[in-house]
Amino acid sequence: MPLLSRSPKSATNWLGLYLLLGVIWGCSFIFIKYGLEFLTPFGVAFIRCALGAITLLAYSKIRGIKLPKDRKIWLHLWVMSLLLNVVPGIFFALAETEVTSILAGIINAVTPLMALISILVILPSEKPKLVQFLGILLGFLGVLIVLGAWKGLGDNPLWAILILLLAVSFYGFSFPYSRRFLRPYQLQPEALAAMQVTLGAVTLLPLFIFDGISSHNNRIGSMLAMLALGVMGSGFAYIWNFRIMEIAGSAIASSVTYLTPVVAVIVGIIFLGESVTWHEPVGAAVVLLGAAIAQERIKFNRA
Repeated sequence: MPLLSRSPKSATNWLGLYLLLGVIWGCSFIFIKYGLEFLTPFGVAFIRCALGAITLLAYSKIRGIKLPKDRKIWLHLWVMSLLLNVVPGIFFALAETEVTSILAGIINAVTPLMALISILVILPSEKPKLVQFLGILLGFLGVLIVLGAWKGLGDNPLWAILILLLAVSFYGFSFPYSRRFLRPYQLQPEALAAMQVTLGAVTLLPLFIFDGISSHNNRIGSMLAMLALGVMGSGFAYIWNFRIMEIAGSAIASSVTYLTPVVAVIVGIIFLGESVTWHEPVGAAVVLLGAAIAQERIKFNRA
């Protein structure tokens, strides 16, 4: 989808959406915590996908956006739904049965590094630069600081940490996969997102039927959290992200990753009373710095 030409006036229109997107995605981890009060990890993953699919399909219908009909495209979008919706949706919810929403939000900040690693490994035409390797190493040093590796994992089970890292690895792999198999079709991104999330919901439906609800003593607050997670986080957030790309470019749109862990920490402390140790925000800052260096957002001038 071609980028829109940007005037000085339109160049400032993305800021409100950018902040809103960062807040919504940053709150996703606390929404998952609330959803787990009455849903299983399968239930959380399905409900957010189903509500997101309804939102995106309705939006596409209203805007007259045609969905892809080619079964080959459907297959690629189904793979994308596994990478972005199904597996990470289950893994993040499963991990948050044992770890704080703050830690989950901080680990999610590793996504840009995983994306870069996947691109360098899978796309041989992409030649790695020294600065990218330095950024990746710095980023993973930040992960070790976040986890407090010098004192073990504390109260965090190893399996929960591993599936969080595996989830963001799936996120990372989606970038080169999309570039190679979906970008050549040049379809409207809203149509791709609607179909992708719908296929994710269909895939998760049997798991939800099998074991989706953990308790019927659900609170209105928990239900509203899931509504926000699905409609906003897995629905409108895609649309806002595409809009920011059109107005401000993909570089600015992708930088929202740097805002989400900050939001996750703040809301986790305020609304869940979660505690944060000194090394978690420090490690998060190192992760984000490493990602910025690896993506060459920070330039080093040679003497």
